[in-house]
Amino acid sequence: MIKIENVEVMGWEHTIRGIRNTMGSWNKSDSGICKGGDDGIGCENCVNCDSCAHAYDHSWQLGKADHDLMMRLEDAGYRRMITVNLDITAPLYWWKDFYTYEVGAVADSCSAMSELAAKAFTLDDFSCEHLDIRTIKVLEDVVNVLNDYMTLYVNYNADDFEIKGCPSKEGIWWQMIQLLPSSYNQKRTVMLNYETLTGVYPMLKNHELDEWVEFRKWIEVLPYSEIIIGKAMGIKHDSIL
Repeated sequence: MIKIENVEVMGWEHTIRGIRNTMGSWNKSDSGICKGGDDGIGCENCVNCDSCAHAYDHSWQLGKADHDLMMRLEDAGYRRMITVNLDITAPLYWWKDFYTYEVGAVADSCSAMSELAAKAFTLDDFSCEHLDIRTIKVLEDVVNVLNDYMTLYVNYNADDFEIKGCPSKEGIWWQMIQLLPSSYNQKRTVMLNYETLTGVYPMLKNHELDEWVEFRKWIEVLPYSEIIIGKAMGIKHDSIL
């Protein structure tokens, strides 16, 4: 299971200025605000013209000339300036892969201890969609044990644990941390960029994990994702700078 939300893509205007600095072609930039009249980007210049309902919503839109230039400059490294902030909820086994692929520049997660003590565990807290009847039962038993220890941890009173053999509060904590399955879903806020996505996109094709399959599909629906996918697929474009 993977859930991606609160996606924000930034840096388009800075990126365009940067790539046009090298050739002094700022006057050829045609990106701008979508609005009626002669002072907006103009529908004829907008990359999204054919699919737009022409609502003039004052959003920033990429122009055809700027878009074409980006598609040509495949190895200029400008994609690093297009940043993406998002929240991802995914199992711990996926997060391990996430850092292996070095997808994100920054990832801030919830505190493991505060998460474990925040509420009772349920099956919804785990990615278990592929488990059969037998293994679901095992997971249910683990969840029950985790909840037992979580209750002990939250309600811990040192005076109640003086009997020899009873665990300390730290000992209870270790029971939860080391018993917690890698299918546990954790939410993290991530910052990445189009350059890293361009590198990882082809590697995710036919990946065995459902989460990576869904992540690849998410890349494909990002704004102007052809800037990522076009390079990854080796597509060439003709253009005037």
